[in-house]
Amino acid sequence: MSYGEEITQELCGESDLKDGEMREFDVQGHTILLVKSNGIFSAVGGKCSHYGAPLSKGVLAGDRVRCPWHGACFNIKTGDIEEYPGLDSLPCFKVIVDNGSVFINTSKKVLENAKRVKAMGKQKQGDRSIVAIIGSGAAALVCAETLRQEGYTGRIVMVTREKHLPYDRTKLSKAMNAKASDIYLRPEDFFSSHDIEVLTEKKVVSINTDEGKIKFKDYSTLMYSQLLIATGSSPRELTCPGSDLQNVLSLRTPEDANAISEMAVGKNVVIIGNSFIGMEVAAFLSDKASCVSVIGRSDFPFQSVLGPKVGEVAMKVKEVILKNGTTLPADVVISGIGTIPAASFLKGSRIAMDTRGAIFVDQFMRTSVPDVFAAGDVVSFPLSIMEGHRANIGHWQMAQHHGRIAALNMLNKQVPVNSVPFFWTFLLGKSIRYAGFGEGYTETEVKGNLEEFKFLVFYIKDDFVVAVSSMNFDPIVAQVAEVMLSGRKIAKKEVLSDDFLNLLTIGNAPVKQLA
Repeated sequence: MSYGEEITQELCGESDLKDGEMREFDVQGHTILLVKSNGIFSAVGGKCSHYGAPLSKGVLAGDRVRCPWHGACFNIKTGDIEEYPGLDSLPCFKVIVDNGSVFINTSKKVLENAKRVKAMGKQKQGDRSIVAIIGSGAAALVCAETLRQEGYTGRIVMVTREKHLPYDRTKLSKAMNAKASDIYLRPEDFFSSHDIEVLTEKKVVSINTDEGKIKFKDYSTLMYSQLLIATGSSPRELTCPGSDLQNVLSLRTPEDANAISEMAVGKNVVIIGNSFIGMEVAAFLSDKASCVSVIGRSDFPFQSVLGPKVGEVAMKVKEVILKNGTTLPADVVISGIGTIPAASFLKGSRIAMDTRGAIFVDQFMRTSVPDVFAAGDVVSFPLSIMEGHRANIGHWQMAQHHGRIAALNMLNKQVPVNSVPFFWTFLLGKSIRYAGFGEGYTETEVKGNLEEFKFLVFYIKDDFVVAVSSMNFDPIVAQVAEVMLSGRKIAKKEVLSDDFLNLLTIGNAPVKQLA
């Protein structure tokens, strides 16, 4: 029944859902997720705010649901986003239990908004503090938004060497012909309405941490009270003869992506590098270029991270030519030989960095200099699931998590970084998901069938699982991520069991999922 804008609809009987169960319902054409946890019903939007995955196919752990596709997490009682990727929270609906039936009470307006932006404050005239953010990627944007969500009323200034507002960088290799404005994470009026300044085409040349001053290439300066460095990474440059030719390109910006997409049509394309960026570019160009050849040091794509077994599967999915030691005709050459932290402007500063140029931060994203924080691809940070082992991780999800943690600790919240690395790659309709940190793994255990593109691969070190990857096996990677986040280690003997899915528990409670 509906009364004007108000909508009340019966969903199910009170006993139809078991405790710890979640189910998807349709309410006037909109997907709702109903959850029963500890005897209490709650209802939130049914689709992940990142790419619209059905959360009913995800993982329920305590008071939060994890997306089966890319690992974003939402509180089932408030709808708030608690883990990334994505920016927005879910709508939350009033649930009424009456006479053995469960009803949802909401309005048409709330139903129609599948995403919800957390309440954000604005700058106050009397607050003279300034948070400067160098960079405009995932970490930078989440930091700025979190500051406003948590009540920061000073000035926020985001500076970037690029021409654009923050955009979804993960799409550069997956949708190379997209207009920059089509992949913006927020519209321009979002920033002005929340008093977040974005200064484009501003290249930083140095930072004076004693004076709290940033110097730019155009000789202008910006003073700051607190600083976040979130400059990400830069493509590693080719140094071989001919690498400076006009048809040798790398991928860093929307302009790069568009140029590659246009130049490759009907041409012989050679991609140097067979890891994630190289293979995604190859997939995108496979039906546009005359021929796509991929050159890599390893025998298989993704081998250094996913191992040879998954790499061999990727070769079968790809249908591109992999050659080594052969002269290849090349109208367009694309360099994808890895990245380095974009922190060269810090040389000579008091900010400590490792030998690769990554900025050292502690568990609160603080650098070696007071009031200077860093986040994202540019940092070396203590990874909680690896007992504080330092890592430099170039994942979109992790960068967003870093941005939130940096913002909270700028506000003296004392919240440590605590997240399970989660990433994905997409090749010609096939998705590979990955969670954990597999560096140094010594063996793998495969479940499913690699030949049929339906598999799980557990990466094992010292008899414990350190990472997992999958194809067409959702939501197991999300389940493993939840177990890892809880601090529980998954033993090799567990995954060898035929009943291994029922062994994925947190404490004595199973990690719930509905297929």
